Amino acid sequence: MQDIQILWADDEIDLLKPHIMFLEAKGYGVTTVNNGLDAVDYVKTNSYDLVFLDENMPGIGGLDALSQIKELREDLPVIMITKSEEEHIMEDAIGSKIEDYLIKPVNPKQILLSIKKAIDNKRLVTQKVTTKYQQEFRNIMMALMEKLDFETWKSLYKKLVYYELEIQRSNETGMEEVLHTQKSEMNREFVKYIEKNYLDFLDYDNSDAPVMSHTLMNKKIVPEMGDDPVFLILIDNLRFDQWRFLQPIISELFRVEDEDMYLSILPTTTQYCRNSLFAGLLPIDIENRFPGKWSNDEDEGGKNLHEQFFLEDLLKRLRVDAKTSYTKVVHLNQGKDLVDDIPNLFQNDFNVIVYNFVDTLSHARTDYKVMRELAEDEAAYRSLTLSWFEHSPLYDALKRIAEKKAKVIITTDHGSVKVSDPVKVIGDKKTTTNLRYKTGKNLAFDKKEVFEIKDPKNAGLPVQHISSNFVFCRNNDFFVYPNNLNHYAKYYKDTIQHGGISIEEMMVPLIKLRSK
Repeated sequence: MQDIQILWADDEIDLLKPHIMFLEAKGYGVTTVNNGLDAVDYVKTNSYDLVFLDENMPGIGGLDALSQIKELREDLPVIMITKSEEEHIMEDAIGSKIEDYLIKPVNPKQILLSIKKAIDNKRLVTQKVTTKYQQEFRNIMMALMEKLDFETWKSLYKKLVYYELEIQRSNETGMEEVLHTQKSEMNREFVKYIEKNYLDFLDYDNSDAPVMSHTLMNKKIVPEMGDDPVFLILIDNLRFDQWRFLQPIISELFRVEDEDMYLSILPTTTQYCRNSLFAGLLPIDIENRFPGKWSNDEDEGGKNLHEQFFLEDLLKRLRVDAKTSYTKVVHLNQGKDLVDDIPNLFQNDFNVIVYNFVDTLSHARTDYKVMRELAEDEAAYRSLTLSWFEHSPLYDALKRIAEKKAKVIITTDHGSVKVSDPVKVIGDKKTTTNLRYKTGKNLAFDKKEVFEIKDPKNAGLPVQHISSNFVFCRNNDFFVYPNNLNHYAKYYKDTIQHGGISIEEMMVPLIKLRSK
């Protein structure tokens, strides 16, 4: 406390002597001046942690002094004190990034509270977050020992993401390892939950199954169609924690009406999940219904070339009579075209926008050294996603949508996970290259280390060969081949991947927004 130095500028500073004595008794150092020019000069030549600034002083007024102080020390917290309650003065002060605004007469406890808000706020918040998470840690661990349904899994995952982001914002490094350990334990239990229930969940008629990729449109999207235009925005590979990082700025434009999740099918890759989402069918049923439009892993060419066709077919099957549009954005110019086209899209009942950047970002993090350095850990990866979004055409498009009455649904096809532990697998040249799942003939692996689906048809997956099966990585594992194992294990360690089983890949955001 002795190190906290305060500069107090007020032309009636002698009348504030009791307040100053009160603060000094609390351990704060207080320097006083009686005009704005002196306040600016003192900031030039001394180091302060906080400035109290009277709005109405001779010479230069408080607002002018505030502007000059911020030019010198933009990070210096300033608390404005004034006799005036005029709104324009308050707005000018707030616009100049003051820390607090007090109306005279003020009492010592008001002053002390403002100091704590300005200087001690981060420390107090950090202490509170740490204490709350320490209390919640045991509750989460106890819950993981119970038999959980999907609704409870959603609740636990939301809770963990909340504390993960709060701990990140508070820079409380001591709790990061504890949370990482708990997330790993949650993933181990989630894998058991998936392995036990997954095949039963795939039954179209299973009323107890969670909403999944192949039932999302029917159960959650189509019922939202009504009077106002609906915009379904699918951001490829958007995790729930990334959504929570974007939420504050999106909430400035829209009211969040529902923050939900659904369960992605396996493999958690665009090829399977997104086609299934738009077709309202499992992959094997897409192949059977449209044999010329489904591509297996070993086939050449793009794997997501017919999404619009699948969507139109699904809407016909559901007897949805709506004017629709489909827009896919894979590069910047397409994003700019989307922004320009938003007014025209309001003529439609239902607009689908697929935005591919986040998936590209995760792959770039693997392929390029500079991207690995920019997104060194999960916190940096989230921050990079936010930075992209704030400067993206997608954000501009949402601003334009928010200008009129509309429903917006933000979702994704799958998430991703940071991998760390290599698992050996052996296959032929036609075995899939994905690091989180493999399919092919005569795969060799340790059965204890993977989730195996011996008959792909049972999981709604196409059968490429009579002896084909699928194997999936769990938790933070990734597949490597025995040849040159050490090189690839080191190269892919700590990269962002998807295709397997983890809570981050399979439990993905489904957010309903409405224009304010």
